[in-house]
Amino acid sequence: MARVGRYNLSELSVKRLLSALKIRVQEAPHSLAWDFSPSARVNMEHLAGFKNIHQGDRCFVVANGPSLRITDLNLLANEIAFGLNRIYLVFDETNFRPSYYVTVNELILEQFSGDIKRLSMPKFLNWNRRSYYENNENTYFIKSKMVVNDFFQYDITRPLVVGATVTFVALQIAYYMGFREVILAGLDHNYVEKGQPSEMETRTTEQDQSHFHPQYFPKGSKWQFPDLLRSEIDFSLARKAFEADGRKILDATINGKCPVFERVEYSRLKFR
Repeated sequence: MARVGRYNLSELSVKRLLSALKIRVQEAPHSLAWDFSPSARVNMEHLAGFKNIHQGDRCFVVANGPSLRITDLNLLANEIAFGLNRIYLVFDETNFRPSYYVTVNELILEQFSGDIKRLSMPKFLNWNRRSYYENNENTYFIKSKMVVNDFFQYDITRPLVVGATVTFVALQIAYYMGFREVILAGLDHNYVEKGQPSEMETRTTEQDQSHFHPQYFPKGSKWQFPDLLRSEIDFSLARKAFEADGRKILDATINGKCPVFERVEYSRLKFR
């Protein structure tokens, strides 16, 4: 099938093209601020402080799929871990607390800002929603880059591709921090809801069946359909980057469907 960048031509509707153009126009002032504002310069200096601080270590990246319901997160209590998006909804049920928190989805950053501000661990958030989080403790901003062909960014002080999933962003941050091994959990790569990739909708059902918590995106909230194909492209980029440097990414998701990474059994891992 004919393609333009990562897209099949059949996917390039006028609506989708106009949406992409609108996003780029909206991003322009944030790009200018990133390049020229004093606050951006300070933020970049803070980001630079994370370079290779975990060189040679292992970490976990905990995504938000339904498999977390059958994953013993207490085993990660003494591990270095990244928690993504609304991972904090599991805190009432486990001793697990991530070492770092990452979210770049604008809808999550806008709708759940109060929850995110209360998190005490270092947070990596999208620069274009910084107005919601200015002066929030332990908050660092990364700049998203609009592209046709995705790439893996080795230096998070520079704009990076957010891609189709926050997991890809976490992997770029983990690489920058120097981790030699990253183990994924909760990356189900499988959604009950089906629709046009990245299209936004308002949830009308009472329960969210595609994430670990039934109120992850509660009724009336806005969310986007997943883009699994782009996710796989991004994950392949991440795997290639890690392996080229003698590092590795393993997938310990219980019953996960992602075809990109080498699989390991969560229950057989050795935990600290």
